[in-house]
Amino acid sequence: MNHEHRHIAVAGNIGAGKTTLVKKLAAHYNWKAHLEAVDHNPYLEDFYADMGKWAFALQIYFLNSRFNQVLEIRKSRETIIQDRTIYEDAYIFAKNLKESRYLSARDYDTYFSLFQSMSQMIAPPDLLIYLRASIPTLIRQIARRGRQYENTISIKYLEDLNRNYESWIAGYKEGKLLVIEVDDLDYVSQPEDLGHIINRIEAELFGLFSKNNTDWQV
Repeated sequence: MNHEHRHIAVAGNIGAGKTTLVKKLAAHYNWKAHLEAVDHNPYLEDFYADMGKWAFALQIYFLNSRFNQVLEIRKSRETIIQDRTIYEDAYIFAKNLKESRYLSARDYDTYFSLFQSMSQMIAPPDLLIYLRASIPTLIRQIARRGRQYENTISIKYLEDLNRNYESWIAGYKEGKLLVIEVDDLDYVSQPEDLGHIINRIEAELFGLFSKNNTDWQV
């Protein structure tokens, strides 16, 4: 087996199913999962209650958390699968908050300058998996997980995020990209749906990482 570590990342809107897929792929491939700091985030609940007041603090928290994750990934000797990337923080969420006027131009410029400084010290993932989901799918899955602070998320907010995601993905040139349409997939309860995703990932892994198929145990 090839012991050189690799960095896989799963991207997608709120409720797209990133964390669930990260956990399932980590278990399947024996990869190490780096999950998004949601449950222990000291700003998230306040942010959804008052986006304008807490937008800058939340984005700085996520930026620092994600940057530290990437530094850990660089040091690791394991293959790591990451739940959301540092690029999404900047190009999707911070950008959307600026466009929605929850984040002032001054705060956004300060934030983005810090992101640019950090991005010079890190490398993009070897494979980015983007979960594309429609608004009804996002709403259904957000409701299913039942986080109280997410009850205030508006349809417009999700639509704006989806628009920014599609723009970012359309211009993504940082590395290998795999887009998965999740509206008609249920990889939680349908093994064949998870198998479909695994088959597509393996096609990318063998083409991207291996000199021959014996380099990876999948």
